[in-house]
Amino acid sequence: QVQLVESGGVLVQPGGSLRLSCAASGTIGTIYTMGWYRQAPGKQRELVAAITSGSSTNYADSVKGRFTISRDNAVKTVYLQMNSLKPDDTAVYYCKAIIRPTTGGLYEYWGQGTQVTVSS
Repeated sequence: QVQLVESGGVLVQPGGSLRLSCAASGTIGTIYTMGWYRQAPGKQRELVAAITSGSSTNYADSVKGRFTISRDNAVKTVYLQMNSLKPDDTAVYYCKAIIRPTTGGLYEYWGQGTQVTVSS
């Protein structure tokens, strides 16, 4: 069984910074692309940033220059460094990973989400 667990979501003031973490655990063979998505109230879930196993990255236009995604394969963790936060960044942030478990197959896994609130 594979699990993704996010952490780091809190209330932060506009202009502040925050780092989210997402750790994968369980019967993991290979982790491919990992990404962060977010869903604000009344809106669809959207891609924020993604990083491949080769560390290629892509970002939503709304976060380019402010957010940085990275990964540490040794500890099976992906991070999202968020700077210059705006109220529009308020959302539940979800981690997603494409993983091949040791039992075979290729699956998409999601974390449970972590709330980020940007407000004064």
